[in-house]
Amino acid sequence: MIKRMRYRLILSAMLSFFAVISLIAVLVNVIDYGIVTKRADETLDYIVGYEEHLMPAPAPGPVPEEPPKDRFMALPDKEANYMTRFFIVRYDSNGNIDLVSTDYVAAVDETEAVGYADKVLAGRTERGYMKEYRYVKKETKDTTVVIFLNVMRERQFMTTLTILTIIVSVVSLVLVFILVVLFSKRAIKPIADNIARQKQFITDASHELKTPLTSINTSIDVITMEHGDDEWTDNIKDQTGRMSKLVSELITLSRLDEEIPIPNKEQFSLSNAAWEIVEVYRPQAAGTSKKMDIDIAENINMTGDKQAIQQMLSVLLDNAIRYSDLEGEIRLSIARKKGKIRIEVFNTCDYAKAPDTEKLFDRFYRPDESRNKETGGNGVGLAIAKAVAETHGGSISAQCPSGKSMTIKVTL
Repeated sequence: MIKRMRYRLILSAMLSFFAVISLIAVLVNVIDYGIVTKRADETLDYIVGYEEHLMPAPAPGPVPEEPPKDRFMALPDKEANYMTRFFIVRYDSNGNIDLVSTDYVAAVDETEAVGYADKVLAGRTERGYMKEYRYVKKETKDTTVVIFLNVMRERQFMTTLTILTIIVSVVSLVLVFILVVLFSKRAIKPIADNIARQKQFITDASHELKTPLTSINTSIDVITMEHGDDEWTDNIKDQTGRMSKLVSELITLSRLDEEIPIPNKEQFSLSNAAWEIVEVYRPQAAGTSKKMDIDIAENINMTGDKQAIQQMLSVLLDNAIRYSDLEGEIRLSIARKKGKIRIEVFNTCDYAKAPDTEKLFDRFYRPDESRNKETGGNGVGLAIAKAVAETHGGSISAQCPSGKSMTIKVTL
C-alpha cells in the first residue's frame, strides 16, 4: 500500500511537471515562430512597396540602355536594408512573366526564381514558407506578384531553439524525476507512520478481543448446558459470532495491507478452487429459494494465494446471496479473456435507491442500513475482496445502475 502510494506520488508529480514543461516549451517555440513570421511579413510588405517602382521586362528587339538602379532602402532600419535578401517574380494579367528580379539574392537565378513562383501560384495560400524563404503573393487587377524573402538564419534559429527546448525539457524531467524519487519517501513518511500505527492498533485490538470473546462463548455454552437455550442466550451467541467474524476480517485486512501480503505465492487451479466455494454456497442459495447459475471455464490456472482468492469468491457469493431479492437470480462466471482472468458475479436486488458503487468497497460502508441489520453484514467483506484483488495485481468494480441488479467484476 505504501509503495503504491509512493509510486502514485511520483507519477502525479512527474505528469504535472511534464505538462508544465511541455506547455512552456510549446509556448516558447510558438511565440518565437510568431515573432519571426511577423517580422518577415513586415519586411515583405516593405518589399511590395519597392516592387511597384520596378520597370517591366523589356520587349523583344534591341536592348535599350538600362538606367541606373536605386539601392533597396525601403526598410526603416537602414542597416537592415543591406542584409535583406529577396527576389521578385511578376506576372501580367495573361499569366505571362512581366518581371524577374534577382538583384538582391545570389543563391537563385531567374529560372529557379520562376520555378519557385510557379509553385506558389499553383497553391492557394497567399503567405507561407518554402524551404529557406518566406513568400507573399499579391494579386491586383493587372498583375500578380510573388516575392520571396530569404529567412534562412531565422529558420535555423527556430530549429536550434526547438532542439534546445527539447534537450532542456528532457534534462529537467530526468533531474526532477531523480529529486522526486529521493524526496518522495520522506514526503510520505508521516502518512506511512500513521498507517502503520493504525494497522498495529487494529491487529493488537483484534487479538485482544479474541480472548474475551472466547471466554464469553465458553460461558454461554456452560449457561446453556445448565439452564437450556432461550432468546437471550441465542442473541448472545449470534452477537459473539458476528464479533468473532468481524475480528477475523479485520486481521485479514491488516495482513493484506502489509508490504508483502503474499510471501509465498503458488500456482493453483482457479477453476477447482472456485468450484470448492460454489459447492459451499449452493445449499445456502437453494435454502432461500434463489437460483444460482455457474459458468466456470476449465483449466484456468493462476499464481497467488489460493486461500485469499477463495475468501474473495466467498465474500462475493455471500454478498450476492444475502442482498439479492426474494427468489432472486445469482450468476457466477469465470473465464480467461485476452490473457486476463475475468470474474463476474451478478445478482438481482431490490434497492429503493441505487447504492454508491464508488463507496461500495470502502470499509464499513453499508448501502442500506435496514437490510444490513437483517442480513448481518458489517461492511468489511467487499473491502477484503478489493484488497485481495489489488494484492494480486488486479482490480474490482461494481455496477448497479437502477438498484434492481448488481454486477461485481474482478480482473486478475
